[in-house]
Amino acid sequence: MGKPKAPPKQAENEARAVLRMARISPQKLNLIAQSIRGLTAEKALAELEFSPKRHAHDVRKLLKSAIANAENNHGLDIDSLIVAEAYVGKNLVMKRLRARARGRAARILKPFAQITIVLRDTSMAVSEAEAA
Repeated sequence: MGKPKAPPKQAENEARAVLRMARISPQKLNLIAQSIRGLTAEKALAELEFSPKRHAHDVRKLLKSAIANAENNHGLDIDSLIVAEAYVGKNLVMKRLRARARGRAARILKPFAQITIVLRDTSMAVSEAEAA
């Protein structure tokens, strides 16, 4: 028997990709996510290509993965994809100690983050509106 299949986590005209355990603070990663939110997939790739941020390269790879998911798994038109959502969440925090004066120690927190990119096909939404 078993449990019934879980419903999909996104709509028919959406594709997503998730990067977990990125060794960067969520606050810094959110700055990169803000720069691509709402852009077309092509413009977002160009934005990340020329961004001075160090982790823009990783986010660019993630965006390419989301585009590949849209094309291969969902059959969406890659020319009409926009970055509908790009949100950042916390992940684990590594805790380290640094020796200080008089035998004391200071805590060093090394945070990890995760980013999720959701792409939406705008051509499907337009065709559904025309059909209705």
